[in-house]
Amino acid sequence: MPNETFKLLNKALNNQILVKLKDGHEYIGNLVKYDQTMNLVLTDAIETVDDGSPLAKYGKILVRGSNILYIVTSPSKDIIKRT
Repeated sequence: MPNETFKLLNKALNNQILVKLKDGHEYIGNLVKYDQTMNLVLTDAIETVDDGSPLAKYGKILVRGSNILYIVTSPSKDIIKRT
């Protein structure tokens, strides 16, 4: 199973992804790096609220893998438009 996860992340490199954290926060950004513990580095990151509207804009962020609830590797056009 982990190999499948890393295959998906590798395909998502340099593309926009959505990351939902266990505490409810959501971030949309371009995936530039990841490691074996699923720590992610996103650029042009935007924090969104539940309805998808932007809450804050960040440049480059690190998301710790242990805080991730799920990752969407190809967010829908509706999500991307709201940011």
